[in-house]
Amino acid sequence: MNPKHANSPQPPATPAEPTVYHDFTLLTDDDLHWFNEGSHLHLYEKLGAHQANHRGMSGVYFAVWAPNAASVHVIGNFNDWNKHRHPLRPRGGSGIWEGYISRITRGTNYKYHIVSRHAGYQVDKADPVGFHHEIAPATGSVVWDLDYTWQDQSWLKARGERQRVNAPVSIYELHLGSWMRAPEDNYRSLHYREIAPRLAEYVKRMGFTHVEFLPVMEHPFFGSWGYQVTGFYAPSSRYGTPQDLMFLIDYLHQHEIGVILDWVPSHFPNDAHGLAYFDGTALFEHADPRQGYHPDWSSYIFNYGRHEVRSFLLSNAFFWLDKFHADGLRVDAVASMLYLDYSRREGEWIPNIYGGRENLEAIEFLRRFNAEVYKHHPDVQTIAEESTAWPMVSRPLYVGGLGFGYKWDMGWMHDTLKYMSLDPVYRRHHHHQLTFRGLYAFSENFVLPLSHDEVVHGKGSLLGRMPGDEWQKFANLRLLFGNMYAQPAKKLIFMGGEFGQGREWNHDGSLDWHLADTPMHAGVQRWVADLNHAYRSEPALHQGDCSHTGFSWIDCDNADESTISWERSSSDGRQIIVVVFNYTPVPRFNHRVGVPRGGFWREILNSDAEHYGGSGMGNFGGVEALPFGWHWRSHSLTVTLPPLAVVFFKLETQA
Repeated sequence: MNPKHANSPQPPATPAEPTVYHDFTLLTDDDLHWFNEGSHLHLYEKLGAHQANHRGMSGVYFAVWAPNAASVHVIGNFNDWNKHRHPLRPRGGSGIWEGYISRITRGTNYKYHIVSRHAGYQVDKADPVGFHHEIAPATGSVVWDLDYTWQDQSWLKARGERQRVNAPVSIYELHLGSWMRAPEDNYRSLHYREIAPRLAEYVKRMGFTHVEFLPVMEHPFFGSWGYQVTGFYAPSSRYGTPQDLMFLIDYLHQHEIGVILDWVPSHFPNDAHGLAYFDGTALFEHADPRQGYHPDWSSYIFNYGRHEVRSFLLSNAFFWLDKFHADGLRVDAVASMLYLDYSRREGEWIPNIYGGRENLEAIEFLRRFNAEVYKHHPDVQTIAEESTAWPMVSRPLYVGGLGFGYKWDMGWMHDTLKYMSLDPVYRRHHHHQLTFRGLYAFSENFVLPLSHDEVVHGKGSLLGRMPGDEWQKFANLRLLFGNMYAQPAKKLIFMGGEFGQGREWNHDGSLDWHLADTPMHAGVQRWVADLNHAYRSEPALHQGDCSHTGFSWIDCDNADESTISWERSSSDGRQIIVVVFNYTPVPRFNHRVGVPRGGFWREILNSDAEHYGGSGMGNFGGVEALPFGWHWRSHSLTVTLPPLAVVFFKLETQA
């Protein structure tokens, strides 16, 4: 050693092994206050695993909520999963355990080993706020970051106008794991980055405005389709990293396609590494199974009355909006949240403090969720899957509503599919199923769903549920889609339906894309694409989706012939489209329809066109209105109604 420097200060020795320190934190006193009062909206910035520098070293800060734990240790491949070497410490009375461990890097696998204060319970848990997880069936969390350079600024600037109630919203619902697979690689699911250009090209060509992904959050059982979530803050690693999902959403945005994520705040599975019985107590769920256990899905129900659970869920919603630029959240199973007796017999549920069946804590949570989302992200939309007649689901909080932007119209879906499945000879006796929606169509802001739920559990495909021979099945399917697009409401079609998938959806395989190369299936696909393009380009077909001023019945009473007709108009009243349906295989010649104005009414869509696989019957491009009053209107059209078909007429020139 040079004597000149013998007494010079030396840098501190860097530990060769990961070491835990308890003098580093990301949690402020305000964070603890907001978390414990149920108002924290960005927990993902504080809890979980966060890479940081401390004492001149790189490492990871860990924080997890486990108020009833006697001890919490971080275990992982960095310490050979040793359950004693890297303890966390409690932060006051917050219930949060925290600590900083040096020399841990991105990609490190870890869990929390929790020893409960109750009955010696010990368990290894994945991180509830972990950003990345091991690929199933492995169940560990992975240290990761959320760094990504977004290129979707143009989309974000304009999306508010694109998602308003008077804008066209046509949603393509899909399951990422089975939309399209890689035949060259043992038919595996495509990764996020692989699917991006294929999905964007297809959705753009088909004319949909949005995609809606079945839950992308991490889930251990592939057959749950993502509805049994264990990693609420982590995209499924089956398809790639968080950045890969960001790339997919970014790519869709750059091609002017909105992205709605299916979100499940209603329940969670009982997997040992998940949220269930997290610290040896019913922490996220209710302790009493009459409140905390869901009999339909063998899963646990969140305790919405617990402040920290509300912070966890509210922050989770903001996580997907903030960090993944989601344009909307479709909230799953809202009805199961609203009712204490949902799917339960008498004696299997506990009434609220007033003796009623309403889940007051869940109602308050949903209202708070919508209030916060629209306060901070006024340009996104929340959508409720709510299957009952609960009032004002999509009405503002200040009038007593739940505050959602939209609600799925499950009644229309059930009534219409039941009607369409009938042999046409019996339809005249069930005409009310076509018209009943008119009684409530504008009580909510509705989305009309032909969703994944209608092509599973033995229900078959949409095409398979249509009656008649092959030609009639396809004609009926085109008629069904025509009914949807002519109705005032937003639209949703589950993947495969748009080209007439013949078999029931199977999550373990790809859609039958080869069918789209055959004439009849290709015809349905062209029909849906043309419906989408007309819906988007014709103001009369979308501006009044959520307003009674844009809709008027023409004839809703002709049950004997199973025909029906209505008109749609733009918000300024200048554009009018008349839609006429024939639900029988019998052509209707010289069928008179009342219209409000004279002039030439151009036939802009006809589901019986040969281009779509129909018989080619129609009206030679359009019909001139006669000054002959009909259906309480000043003029009328005499039209040909093709069999099992819908025809759209637009006023082109006025007399």
